[in-house]
Amino acid sequence: MTALLDLPTPQIADEAQKALREFRRADATSDAHVRLMESGTEGGEVVTVPRAAFDLFLEVLGQMANGNAVTIVPVHAELTTQQAADLLNVSRPHLVSLLEAGMLPYRKVGTHRRILFADLSVYKRAQDASSREAVAELSRQAQELGLDY
Repeated sequence: MTALLDLPTPQIADEAQKALREFRRADATSDAHVRLMESGTEGGEVVTVPRAAFDLFLEVLGQMANGNAVTIVPVHAELTTQQAADLLNVSRPHLVSLLEAGMLPYRKVGTHRRILFADLSVYKRAQDASSREAVAELSRQAQELGLDY
């Protein structure tokens, strides 16, 4: 996993959008598997993929079409403190203070801390939910006070 991801170029985003439209148009089935056939060659090979993998592929195309970089991380992957900090968009020292305060579980490998991606995801979802609640409360208070901004 790398800290910096390459954003899709406008050309790649456009190609992803076109491919996504085509796949969605052809995606009328809810089978457990999807069959894909190679085009552009005579007697193209047919590949059968699990439905879950195809759905993930559509999600990747959708993100690329929106100009977003995409990375796939196995749920049980262990991240370094820098990788975890990058995913949370915080500094590494701040992340270490969260670990030391017991806010996130981790394990030590020698002198290095490792954080499970699954644990980081749970923490991030909780933080995002807390942030949404705070914004909603501030918005409610602003409306009560008649503040128009």
